[in-house]
Amino acid sequence: MKADPQLIAAFAPTGTLRASINVGNRVLAGIKPDAAQPYGVSVDLSVALAAHLGVPVELLVVDAAAKSVQAVAEEHADVGFFAIDPLREVDIAFTAAYVLIEGSYLVRDDSSITRNDQVDRLNNRIAVGEGSAYDLYLTRELRHASLVRVATSAEVVATFLQHNLEVAASVRQQLQYDVKPGLRVLDGRFMIIRQAMGIPKCRGEAATNFLRDFVEEMKRSGFVEQALIRHGVFGASVAPGTLDDEPKIRNPPP
Repeated sequence: MKADPQLIAAFAPTGTLRASINVGNRVLAGIKPDAAQPYGVSVDLSVALAAHLGVPVELLVVDAAAKSVQAVAEEHADVGFFAIDPLREVDIAFTAAYVLIEGSYLVRDDSSITRNDQVDRLNNRIAVGEGSAYDLYLTRELRHASLVRVATSAEVVATFLQHNLEVAASVRQQLQYDVKPGLRVLDGRFMIIRQAMGIPKCRGEAATNFLRDFVEEMKRSGFVEQALIRHGVFGASVAPGTLDDEPKIRNPPP
């Protein structure tokens, strides 16, 4: 892949590719307290895309998906990494997914809830990260339970405990990281979250198609899979190519 000057200008009008990196999703990225820069598959993809374009990269670090979406939609960032959702497609053009992850529920050990299909019941309150993919999905799908929204996914379990809520919902990896004695993550999933790259729609069809081809190349070459392994991400799967069948979530923890 090689970009022409017009394409480069569409991706990086400032001369630098500004990538929004959400460290609130442990599958995509993280940042260590003593480090200046984040790490993760989204960081690696940002660096690779900038190299393909022949421009430097600047990482805009945020702690929630909604902030990442806003940064790209308002063109404070040139590309971002977030789950595909119809509400986000108003201002953002998405690639196909590059990673599939699970949305899961957490409850207390003494909860009567043992299956995902028992969550959507009257009087069940579910803590979610505001504007996250699973918040948007559950807002559409729930008929009886109610949502309690918190600023970031990292605060979901703490809010669930503090306010004595019935359920916490998040990315499975975040719940497994936050689980404490007396809590359990339900088996299975309530949704598959399709993580993709996105670009402001106003950047044009040529830039969108280039980004889509870039993501397919990164999947096909093994780049995404190796990045997940390198950063110790388990329980996620490289998304299928656009012409492939969808796989099940794989790469379980050791």
